Amino acid sequence: MTATYLLRGAALGLAWFLLLNLAASALIARLAGAADVLGARGEARSPAFWFGLRVFPAAIAVLFVAAVFVPSYLAYEPREFGEAFDVSLALLAIAAAAVMLAGALRGWAAWWRASRRVSLWMRAAQPLAVDVTMPVYTIVTDAPLMALVGIWRPRLIVARRLVDALTPEELAASLAHEAGHRRAWDNLKRLVMRAAPDFLPTTAAARTLEHRWASAAEHTADRLASRDSADARCALASALVKVARLTPIPPALGEPISTFVGGGEIASRVERLLDDRPGAPATRRALAPRWIAAAVTIAIVVAYLPLLRAVHAATEVLVHTLP
Repeated sequence: MTATYLLRGAALGLAWFLLLNLAASALIARLAGAADVLGARGEARSPAFWFGLRVFPAAIAVLFVAAVFVPSYLAYEPREFGEAFDVSLALLAIAAAAVMLAGALRGWAAWWRASRRVSLWMRAAQPLAVDVTMPVYTIVTDAPLMALVGIWRPRLIVARRLVDALTPEELAASLAHEAGHRRAWDNLKRLVMRAAPDFLPTTAAARTLEHRWASAAEHTADRLASRDSADARCALASALVKVARLTPIPPALGEPISTFVGGGEIASRVERLLDDRPGAPATRRALAPRWIAAAVTIAIVVAYLPLLRAVHAATEVLVHTLP
């Protein structure tokens, strides 16, 4: 393979990434505007649903280029390169690289801000002996803070004021809630959404989807913290009310940090925790997405080789229609 052949393939791959990303971003922005159709309240859908919508443009573009375009190009593009290298194609590739760089910079900035915030908290932090499978530290601050920080080696930071305000049962339930965020890798998901290389950060759709994901993630962590225990649910609801009274405006962090009331929706969380009705049983409708995913997977496998040919033909059309 010549360097020109590989360079042209890279430029075409970046062009496909940009165009698919732009189209998917427009689609998701339109869907986010129809939030009532998707579920008006964050807890009406699982966190995975909102997370999937948020990262869909970048994910589908990367997946298409890696799994479809690259095999198509290697299989059907002649190695003897004789076509001119278009300026328009080069501009598309540069624009795609800029989108990727912008995402990487957003992710790095969020990580850097989180690291600085945690460093400030840890300067005067004191270990707290509690029954949780991760390190817990207390700090002296006016804010009733409880935050899960870190991704690979997570830690819990709790304000001494909050430890003193909560009963042992309320504190245990609150710590279990944050442990639920850890099991769900929510800090990593926050960072991925922040660093996603797409066009959504310039729209209200990103804020809508990230807010609904945060709300749904809080409800999920509540369920994990109070599994089949009415006492734990009541303790967690009581802790939420106390923290909400101490924190009139929940903090809005733009970093990969999970806070106890960071997702808002305090009233709905307390209502859900105090609802003694049993959860709805699984239905055929709940299983429908799995059947759809299985059917789509089978269809892709069957149509994969024809799809490679079709993508190569579409690539040729793309190249010859560029100005």
